[in-house]
Amino acid sequence: MTEAVLLHELVQNAAARAADGVALSVRGQHATYSELADAIERVAAGLVGLGLQRGERVAVYLEKRIDNVAAIFGTSAAGGAFVPLNPLLKPAQVAYILRDCNVRVLVTSPERFAQLEGALADCGDLRHVVVTGASVPSGSAVRFAIRSWSELTTPVGARGHRVIDTDLAAILYTSGSTGRPKGVVLSHRNMVAGAKSVASYLENAATDTLLAVLPLSFDAGFSQLTTAFHAGARVVLLNYLLPQDVIRALAHERVTGLTAVPPLYMQLVQAEWPAQIDEHLRYFANTGGRMPLETLTALRRKVPRAKPFLMYGLTEAFRSTYLPPEEVDRRPDSIGKAIPNAEILVLRDDGSPCEADEPGELVHRGALVGMGYWNDAAKTAERYKVLPGREAGFVLPEIAVFSGDTVRRDRDGYLYFIGRRDEMIKTSGYRVSPTEIEEVLYDTGHVDEAAAFGIAHDTLGQAIVAVVTAKGATVEPADLVAACRARLPAYMIPAAIHVSAESLPRNPNGKIDRRALAMEYAERGVSAVPSA
Repeated sequence: MTEAVLLHELVQNAAARAADGVALSVRGQHATYSELADAIERVAAGLVGLGLQRGERVAVYLEKRIDNVAAIFGTSAAGGAFVPLNPLLKPAQVAYILRDCNVRVLVTSPERFAQLEGALADCGDLRHVVVTGASVPSGSAVRFAIRSWSELTTPVGARGHRVIDTDLAAILYTSGSTGRPKGVVLSHRNMVAGAKSVASYLENAATDTLLAVLPLSFDAGFSQLTTAFHAGARVVLLNYLLPQDVIRALAHERVTGLTAVPPLYMQLVQAEWPAQIDEHLRYFANTGGRMPLETLTALRRKVPRAKPFLMYGLTEAFRSTYLPPEEVDRRPDSIGKAIPNAEILVLRDDGSPCEADEPGELVHRGALVGMGYWNDAAKTAERYKVLPGREAGFVLPEIAVFSGDTVRRDRDGYLYFIGRRDEMIKTSGYRVSPTEIEEVLYDTGHVDEAAAFGIAHDTLGQAIVAVVTAKGATVEPADLVAACRARLPAYMIPAAIHVSAESLPRNPNGKIDRRALAMEYAERGVSAVPSA
């Protein structure tokens, strides 16, 4: 059988190999590969029937469920581009993304649509909203039609638009250090090559059961689907509420592979683990930040047979490095070496390679390098650059991803993360834009100046701190926290807000100096900052 070239072919090929193999499980429901392939075909036919053109965007705003996966891969089979939305996003954030990438079709639940409807009025490119279930909720839609999931998936036979591996497959939104979230454009080739690469070093097989605890809007979360489908494995979709829910699922579903972010692992090691988990958990993998040694050690005590995989990745290139389990004892603070079918360089500002142990920027080249940021040439030019040092005979340039992260490479070739060059806040495994938080503070009408930044935190990675000056009379931090809670998901709410009596420091360009504030408050610690 031929290898998958397009994203949806991962499922089709697995169904051809083992039609009755279970592809997805969620809350006692199961879908075989044959059933999932059929659902994908029906979604594709339905989208084509709605008039979806090649490359047009379909946003999916759902919790993890079988319909979610069918909508995503059905969009691929139709020749469109899917945009998975984090279910934690608020209506205004969802509407921004829909406008930014000109979404034509939105797939969501009746409950989520009821919350979203008022925010969709300005989404001028939206033509159809598909709600899960058989019935259509009442709505005052003017620009778009509301359709049921059963109506979408009734048509059969319509073929999707022809696409090739370098065509647009997905746009994954990730927060930037300034401004609104930006959409990372990924091709079929990017996603399929990533699936094959990660599955190869994790040694995924049809006998595996992977637990999907991360949002499918994350590259690492979506990777649980693609690597499993490449291998013909089963994925258990979990919308967990508490760490104990994860542990219960690990045991009940006999999970063999778990990928999570450090803050979740920090919570998991505090709970009791049934001894039986060590009988079947084959590996656990870390992404989204450095795993504290104490947490890593505790995990290895709980499941001594499981192999630890420490990984580093960025949405712009899917996945970049991993540390082989046999190296963990020798270098537990390393992010490893390049994954298969990728090369990782450490370069100086002038583009020349760094010497051993010399700090430089991590640069990723290879098949996983994305296609830039949607509708944003300036940001694309900052990260996707011509790779220097190619031989003169190559006429066409090669584009690589310049991560903005500072690393060093030791004499054995292993990489170590040093820090982020931009001011992105990394908290609970999420990348958070300080500007987005500041905008909410400004919108209260009570703030004259605002700066949000991250400071080191033992369990969160970074805790979000905001410093503001009041406009007119003083403002209570509790009121500002309440405003953030109303408009932002939980992981973006500041742990502390301080109202300063003095103007905030500025850099030579006249901009508020977040970096100076971060250094000042890092010395104080979060506990020293007044909060709600």
